[in-house]
Amino acid sequence: MTHRNGIISAGNWIVDNIKIIDRFPSENMLSNILNVFQSVGGGPNNVLTDLAKLDVDISLYGAGLTGDDPNGDYILEHLNQCGINSEYISRTSLLPTSFTDAMSVADTGNRTFFHYRGANSLLDMEQLKEIKVNAKIFHLAYLLLLDKLDDSDDEYGIKAARLLDQVRKKGFKTSIDVVSEEGSRFKQVVEPCLPYVDYLIINEVEASAIIGIDIRENNTLNVQEMKMVAKMLINRGVQELVIIHCPEGACLVNTSGETLWVPSWKVETSEIKGATGAGDAFCAGCLYGIHEGWSYQEILQLGHASARFNLLDPTSTGGAVSLTELMNYISSEGVVRVE
Repeated sequence: MTHRNGIISAGNWIVDNIKIIDRFPSENMLSNILNVFQSVGGGPNNVLTDLAKLDVDISLYGAGLTGDDPNGDYILEHLNQCGINSEYISRTSLLPTSFTDAMSVADTGNRTFFHYRGANSLLDMEQLKEIKVNAKIFHLAYLLLLDKLDDSDDEYGIKAARLLDQVRKKGFKTSIDVVSEEGSRFKQVVEPCLPYVDYLIINEVEASAIIGIDIRENNTLNVQEMKMVAKMLINRGVQELVIIHCPEGACLVNTSGETLWVPSWKVETSEIKGATGAGDAFCAGCLYGIHEGWSYQEILQLGHASARFNLLDPTSTGGAVSLTELMNYISSEGVVRVE
């Protein structure tokens, strides 16, 4: 069998326009924009860029659809600068490149997104069926923001499930991420995909929405509930690992029933410049650890460290650092308690 190396990520390619604001206003009221940044965003870009900045010997590939416009050029130039293969990113003249206006509150880092789906809404099986790379992991993000792949399929429930089954049959391990969206579509869109997912890496809000059980009560995290929800996601078809993350920490459950909780390191509020892309940074750290066959504790610790550095920059990937720097940070903080 041919040795596989690398990660390919498909899905939403987005230009992020990030505004740092003094507060989030009530309707019809005003807040002040304190600073403005632009960066490439979307699940695939964030994960791949964070992986590229690890500065390790791993092949990285992007797949998806952008508009044939300056924002699309901006995305491809960014990937080229990062050394990420863009062969499987198609262009269209039918709709502009997707963009998001992200409003991030200066004091807390809390953010609100205003999203234009654009070219991403046209991404379908057609643009992804000819992928022929020797990568080990195929990561799809974000479900619930990919109109064609979120659409119904008579056999699989939704098209994304069909896609994931096809790439698994090509020898890839699969990973998915979903967007934190209000509404009732989680079960409808995500649950049919679970039997074709090897690694499910999502936050506690998304996990609660899929299963229908609140992991937080009165804003207090219930770790045992989180572990139970992770086990329920395994029971609904996930093939290898479920990882649920939140600001307090992360839990991991595998198909053998092994469970692990690793708390995150404390980040002072004054250090936080923005939380845009923090979940993707956590995911990137976990996917690298999984790719390299690390222990479960090492995987979660790397995810936490990657997310921690993300919080120190207002853009989705500007805080990413090398694996050496992440490991030095982990070593300096000491091994965290696990449950």
